Amino acid sequence: MHTFLYRGNALLTFAVTILAFMCAIASFTDKFNSASPLAQIKILNINWFQKTHGNDEVSLTMNVTADLQSLFTWNTKQVFVFVAAEYETRKNSFNQVSLWDAIIPSKENAKFSIHTSNKYRFVDQGTNLLGKKFNLTLHWHIMPKTGKMFADKIVMSGYRLPKEYR
Repeated sequence: MHTFLYRGNALLTFAVTILAFMCAIASFTDKFNSASPLAQIKILNINWFQKTHGNDEVSLTMNVTADLQSLFTWNTKQVFVFVAAEYETRKNSFNQVSLWDAIIPSKENAKFSIHTSNKYRFVDQGTNLLGKKFNLTLHWHIMPKTGKMFADKIVMSGYRLPKEYR
């Protein structure tokens, strides 16, 4: 006869195996969600653009409008969203500066319009921002209850900084 501990171990192993299988199936179902998020970012004002300690620094006022409700499924715990300025310089082919971020805890909060200044400093090492074209990109990371994290973005181009400091 098998002991009580042996039977308990077999039952626990079986239960954990079934739980792992169910988590894998739940994570797989997220592949069938066709998300179609919408976003728009308007720069309302360049508050100041100056050279500080040999580096260019910019303060922007922007309006971030987004509908990210389609990112939420039954398996979504929360969505991390951030706006980044992306540009090229002679020294670096890709520069990315985070300007604003937020955590969206539920589908009800996923449709928003925020009027804000950049939460984080927009600083470039050196004086590379004068008259520079740049993109504003809305990035998101979907954090599921179980399974793999997904990330994507919407790139909005056509922004340019002034040719003179203000």
